[in-house]
Amino acid sequence: MRTSFMSRFGLAAVLALLLGLFLSAAPAQADTPLLSVSSDKATATPGSSVTLTLTLTNPHDTPVRFVYQSIQPTYGTSQATGLKYAFSACGGNVASCDTGATSGLVHHTVPVAAGATTTVTLTYDIAADSACGSGTRIDFYTYLYYEYQSGAAADSGIFDVPGNEVACAA
Repeated sequence: MRTSFMSRFGLAAVLALLLGLFLSAAPAQADTPLLSVSSDKATATPGSSVTLTLTLTNPHDTPVRFVYQSIQPTYGTSQATGLKYAFSACGGNVASCDTGATSGLVHHTVPVAAGATTTVTLTYDIAADSACGSGTRIDFYTYLYYEYQSGAAADSGIFDVPGNEVACAA
């Protein structure tokens, strides 16, 4: 049986419509990054403090029920000779926080509603006798693990954390 031009056109139009509806059904928060991280300063000096802000956005349509996040120094930071710093405080939506010497561990307050955010801050102090100068940096990465759909689903990832250059005081 022969199909007419209109029949073929109609089928293509229906398929295009269905594809358009499927793609438009993506959640509005899909453009929002899962984790945004910032530092209150790009350059610090020995004897100063730096605060990191980590904001998790729940991209799912169910609440996040568990969030575990660790902050670790990069390999370059951990191998830097004479670089001295230590985490000293955390705040924000924190259920518990452990600030070890050069790393941190945070459990965010939950639940985090669908599309909502939760923010924690971690502060570290640079020792007054720390190494400093051009190219001397403190950089981190964070491992994030969270559960949603009442614990039936989970996701995780590793994200870069902006660090700072440790400049010598003028």
